[in-house]
Amino acid sequence: MTQINLLSSSGAIEPYALRGARSWSAPAKPSFNRVAFSAAHVVADARSAADPWVDAAVDWDATLRYREHLLSLGLGVAEAMDTAQRGMGLDWPTALKLIEKTVAMAKGKPGALVASGVGTDHLAPRPGLTTTDVIAAYEEQAEAVEAVGGRIILMASRALAAAARSSEDYEHVYGAILGRVREPVILHWLGPMFDPALAGYWGSDDVDEAMDVCLRVIAAHAAKVDGIKISLLDKSKEIKMRRRLPEGVKMYTGDDFDYAELIEGDDVGHSHALLGIFDAIAPAASAALQALGAGDAAEFRRILEPTVPLSRHVFAAPTRFYKSGVVFLAWLGGWQDHFVMVGGQQSARNARHYCELFRLADAAGLLDDPDRAVARMRAFLTVQGIES
Repeated sequence: MTQINLLSSSGAIEPYALRGARSWSAPAKPSFNRVAFSAAHVVADARSAADPWVDAAVDWDATLRYREHLLSLGLGVAEAMDTAQRGMGLDWPTALKLIEKTVAMAKGKPGALVASGVGTDHLAPRPGLTTTDVIAAYEEQAEAVEAVGGRIILMASRALAAAARSSEDYEHVYGAILGRVREPVILHWLGPMFDPALAGYWGSDDVDEAMDVCLRVIAAHAAKVDGIKISLLDKSKEIKMRRRLPEGVKMYTGDDFDYAELIEGDDVGHSHALLGIFDAIAPAASAALQALGAGDAAEFRRILEPTVPLSRHVFAAPTRFYKSGVVFLAWLGGWQDHFVMVGGQQSARNARHYCELFRLADAAGLLDDPDRAVARMRAFLTVQGIES
């Protein structure tokens, strides 16, 4: 049995024996009864001369190869979202190039789903910023995505959070954009645990009041809204909102703490998925969704529930640093040959966090090649001054 020395939660070095092979396999021909998007990370170019705190250097081949992997598992790709460090290292020109490449790649794959983030991250903060400025910024990105044949995920806007003075400002801005897009979009309500700059979104710090505003926007423009992804890490709020959505408007869970329960649903309804954690657990997500689609809810739970402790660890506070865990798991899984991130964000978590990440990934059956994962984990720990 393969063994490695890891840090405990107290910082002591202790031996850990890997549990062995997984007890499920990803489907060869995926068929789901839920729409499932994975928000996909970007692979940094570790050999670039660019300074990572200044410029975004992307390894395009590795980045697109990972998207092909996600699509082969039946998952849609939610492109250029916060999982890809959008607005957190990945600037708009690079994000647009990423969108163009992914949309072009997916066009040759029947049934491939790609939806791309449209935001206002190219709008520089300044005194006197107005909702008119925000609308123009949203329109610029929306037009660029539509021009390459892409679907839109309308991301939450830091600029709007800064410029808005009331809930009416949110209704005005979203009404203007939804009135002009060509096809139905997915709205994205990202909570402040993911981005503190989005506190008070929809005009209120009270989630129920904010939900009322968001639902008014959806009801007024239901024909232009495919669904809404909410990332509030509160399953009760998601279920409450899900039950209030207009007919035909989907709830896409963004709850990386309780996604298994929310996707399975209840007698009243269920959530679809648009999740950052699906990037890290893609084979398990695909196998579980296949089982659910075949009517085997018990198998769905058996496969997916062991991934939930891993996800809760990846998305632990400060939640905005979750991307480092996603990329770390991609490195352990062999999908990139280094653990370097855009913006240098591999340093966002400590060595104890990554050791627990390794244990939880093993427990969930997510280490495809345990020997490779152990070798890479040992290399990582050596850099941290830990003999493993």
